[in-house]
Amino acid sequence: MEKEALRKKIFAKINNLPTLPVVIPKLLSLLEDKETRAEQVVDTVSHDPALASKILQVANSAYYGFPQRISSLERAIALLGFNMVKSLALSIGVVRTLPAQRSNQLFSHEDLWIHCLAVATLMRHMGHRVKGEREDGDALFIIGLLHDVGKILLDQFFPDEFLKVIARVETDHSLPFYQAELLAIGIDHGEAGALLLGRWKFPEIIVRPIHLHHQDASSQEVNKQDLSILKISDALAQEVGVGNGGNLAVQPIEETDVSLLGIEVSDLREFAHFLEGAKEGIFDFYKAMR
Repeated sequence: MEKEALRKKIFAKINNLPTLPVVIPKLLSLLEDKETRAEQVVDTVSHDPALASKILQVANSAYYGFPQRISSLERAIALLGFNMVKSLALSIGVVRTLPAQRSNQLFSHEDLWIHCLAVATLMRHMGHRVKGEREDGDALFIIGLLHDVGKILLDQFFPDEFLKVIARVETDHSLPFYQAELLAIGIDHGEAGALLLGRWKFPEIIVRPIHLHHQDASSQEVNKQDLSILKISDALAQEVGVGNGGNLAVQPIEETDVSLLGIEVSDLREFAHFLEGAKEGIFDFYKAMR
């Protein structure tokens, strides 16, 4: 199928998905507004009690390890920061909207989300190490959590072709999942996920790295550091084995990405060690999120 026809088919199917929680467009506008105040986040999220409850469940999970129970969004914001609470609200809202696991058990959505949580966790950690505190720093968490969302779309929208993707990867363990998608479907999960998030009006700072994390982005308009952090975190999450994004072989980390971030190869071991230590919290986060 031609690429444009594929895009049109995906757009048509996106329009048949359940609508996003009504608070999500409001949160997206707050995400891009540098003047956003904590009380605006509380007021917006409070209009969706189920979402607010999920945020509090996550905030009270072993992932954060706070000694005392957090019973209000105000307290969650005080401890996590309102940017992180915004990120959690957006991420959980998207996860709640997407289709649940299909009858096909060859590809586990649970394992995929755990992998994505691992990537999100490491991206945030690496971002603080590489870039320090910054106004859009928690966007890295959203990028990591949603970077493979296109796999869920392809599994849902092209079930027969997606089975062929899985079969190709199982036959050739060295074949990256995204290349199998291109062969069997004609589009990879990065581009499919970007179509979804673009349709839902997510900002380009989130959409572009997701779109390009398996493509040549040398001439593209994208935050190159964010993209490199995503690619390295994705590879290390596979290496450490937290969740499963579908690849049977760990993807290599490119020297250009390491160099771009101004880190050493030895730092990669520290990042992997950090992720090993975060495993229990990541699994608890997933339970709370679902």
